[in-house]
Amino acid sequence: MKLDAATPQPIYLKDYTPPAFLIDQVDLTFELDEEATRVTSRLVLHRNPAHPDRGAALRLDGREMTLESLRLDGVALEADAYQLDEESLTIAAVPDTAILEVVTLIHPELNTSLMGLYKSNGNFFTQCEAEGFRKITYYLDRPDVMARFTTTIVADRAKYPVLLSNGNRVGDGQFDRNRHWVKWVDPFRKPAYLFALVAGRLGKVEDSFVTASGRAVALEIYVEPHDLDKCAHAMNSVKKSMQWDEQVFGLEYDLDSYMIVAVSDFNMGAMENKGLNIFNTAYVLARPDTATDTDFDGIEAVIAHEYFHNWTGNRVTCRDWFQLSLKEGLTVFRDQEFSADMGSRAVKRIEDVRTLRTHQFAEDAGPMAHPVRPDSYIEINNFYTVTIYEKGAEVVRMYHTLLGREGFRRGMDLYFKRHDGQAVTCDDFRAAMADANGVDLTQFARWYSQAGTPVLRVRGHYDAAARTYTLDVAQSCPATPGQPTKLPFHIPLVLGLVGPDGVDLPLRLEGEPAAAAGSRVLDVTEAEQRFVFVDVAVEPVPSLLRGFSAPVKLDYPYSRAQLVHLMAHDSDPFCRWEAAQTLLLQDLNGLIDAARAGRPLQLADDVVAAFRSMLADTSLDPALTALMLTLPAESYLADQQQEIDPDAIRTALNFVRLGLARGLRNELKQTYSRLNDGAAYRFTAADVARRSLKNVCLAYLVELDEPALVELAQKQYRDASNMTDAYAALACLVEREAGDEALAQFASKWADEALVMDKWFALQASSRRRGTVEHVRALLEHPSFQLTNPNKVRALIGGLLARNLAGFHRADGSGYEFAAEMILALDKLNPQIAARQVASFNRWRKLEPNRRAAMKAALERIAAESGLSRDVYEIVAKNLQ
Repeated sequence: MKLDAATPQPIYLKDYTPPAFLIDQVDLTFELDEEATRVTSRLVLHRNPAHPDRGAALRLDGREMTLESLRLDGVALEADAYQLDEESLTIAAVPDTAILEVVTLIHPELNTSLMGLYKSNGNFFTQCEAEGFRKITYYLDRPDVMARFTTTIVADRAKYPVLLSNGNRVGDGQFDRNRHWVKWVDPFRKPAYLFALVAGRLGKVEDSFVTASGRAVALEIYVEPHDLDKCAHAMNSVKKSMQWDEQVFGLEYDLDSYMIVAVSDFNMGAMENKGLNIFNTAYVLARPDTATDTDFDGIEAVIAHEYFHNWTGNRVTCRDWFQLSLKEGLTVFRDQEFSADMGSRAVKRIEDVRTLRTHQFAEDAGPMAHPVRPDSYIEINNFYTVTIYEKGAEVVRMYHTLLGREGFRRGMDLYFKRHDGQAVTCDDFRAAMADANGVDLTQFARWYSQAGTPVLRVRGHYDAAARTYTLDVAQSCPATPGQPTKLPFHIPLVLGLVGPDGVDLPLRLEGEPAAAAGSRVLDVTEAEQRFVFVDVAVEPVPSLLRGFSAPVKLDYPYSRAQLVHLMAHDSDPFCRWEAAQTLLLQDLNGLIDAARAGRPLQLADDVVAAFRSMLADTSLDPALTALMLTLPAESYLADQQQEIDPDAIRTALNFVRLGLARGLRNELKQTYSRLNDGAAYRFTAADVARRSLKNVCLAYLVELDEPALVELAQKQYRDASNMTDAYAALACLVEREAGDEALAQFASKWADEALVMDKWFALQASSRRRGTVEHVRALLEHPSFQLTNPNKVRALIGGLLARNLAGFHRADGSGYEFAAEMILALDKLNPQIAARQVASFNRWRKLEPNRRAAMKAALERIAAESGLSRDVYEIVAKNLQ
């Protein structure tokens, strides 16, 4: 990659300086128009005493707009009084207090980036996080500038009857013969990234919620009129979230109304704008016949996440974008806890760990590795990552583990008491946790500053004569870009000792009084530590990292017999699932090596026997059984290899899948028949669990490719009364020729349902059948596909690049050529979505030599393109360094 003077430059955390000015009040007027929208802003400013230069100029962020006029304290500024470039407006001579009036023209209908103000299906929407507000008007677009916003929207009444913004609605009226206006006032200070505006022809679903203090809050969900019948679950999720936050954290909602708007063209899942959350339709719209259990779960979780942001992100926000995990990691932890309370805590925990291991561990091991609090970035959009969100949530969870439920709540209470209405840092959150509990968390700060996934090496020794069990624990962390060496982390290691009878033994360390059986937390703070448990009557099997108590890789030499024992008896559901996964991984890694070497493949008998016993245990939560039967993802297996051969990984997985199906045929069929009871659809934890196990059993059975078993899937597809069962059956059929007819019927039936068609695209893009690259390329021409729609891109292009390891990494390099072509096309439309696809190249250095060379060539093709966005440039550059 050739670097020149135009190369985007990094922004560094160490260079943070408080803003030269602060803004007290913002008055915005939008005159929405088809040709051009006029935005008038009135900023009440004052110099920031915390800024080191008392004479600093006022520099406002802004791009892709036309400046019409500029007035300072009522006086129009001539062109020589300010400087204007592609990214900013600078005024040198500004008094300590001032009122600045700015009028700009913008063109939302041309805004394909979906950042700032844009149009979708004839309606206006905004997305301002992280730096979209600067595409609306000139402003101090940084999170530590918090102001009170008043917004007046003027628009054609017939075309845009609904006019929404942040806060409380305080007035409306007729502007002229054709246009009307609505005025909104947000009484709470907020940074510009939380601003929102929506205008259009939308339907509304209404409800209400009474807070613990007796305040009535109007609840409103706005969608396109034909989707009004898909909002009941979303509305119920809002009310459950509000009640949970009051009960668990004592946090009430603070405005007169809480509004959600669903839009089909949206870069993210949803956005927490104060009082007016804007959502991707995928996380609002659901009916049993159009949405799966996974969709219903996702809607409930994302609605909770955005609602919880009202306090952890809005009332207290981040000082700068390096602190992004302050709000996102904390709020992900909160939504995880909410979901665990709404359903199965064990299943939720395992699902979250699978996401972390499959995606975040890979990020930690690649060129985009960064700490939870990054040191630098070129484009902030690239740091909305699984490290910031999911690993950030694990860091918050470790506070909870170390301090306990009550201690964590004390820390949260102090955090809000100290910082309500402020923009703060990760260190401020850590200080609140430490001070509220009188503990030293200085070493814990390394979780924010050091990248990489620590490895916890544990070895155990039982001394029968002394009745002691000794654990030697060593921690290390591999080098990551810019961080060759790492200091020891503060790691909470939760463990139990399982006796031969399957019962937990007491856990008493040397020098301690008597202890109860169960789990306990060990503080691992040194590179090497020894823990000696006394009065251990029999040799135990250690149950380590219970509940996945830290985001680390565990290195413990479990024997196969020990893993089978833990699968059958561990009282911790996560460790029970982990034992099953570890047993599978031991065989899968050996099978991958055999497939690469051309040796015969064989599945161990004890694996089949262990899974047979598990299936026979009807006391287990069916959802947990389903998870234990689910094989690791191809991408997760790839991360376990020194050198990746995607074909060998797929061969090994297919072999294990077929071997388990053959070995468990009778048990799978019996379980499927028992659970396939034809009951009406209900979204309850018990019903979701039964459907999940039933459909996992069906998937295994169809692998046998026997006509009678394939007919089971065809019958389920034909008879299904809900999308969960229909989609599960279609997913089985799509891998065989019998699926072609079902796919055609599915597309015909659901052609007018965009979200359902996204499932159709995704299923084909992730298929194990041959020729997927060519098939995906052909589907680009399908009338339901639009390259400008992020959901469609994620479903079809992302389905191939991110969720089809062997299909994307074709030996002929056609997958890489397709990816480069799509990334370059997307970069001209929507750089943020283009950059997400570049992440599929992050493993290229670990591939076998031929694929490695082809993937590098594709990266170099992207790098050679002139005018690359900062979003794509940053990821490509780091891959080629």
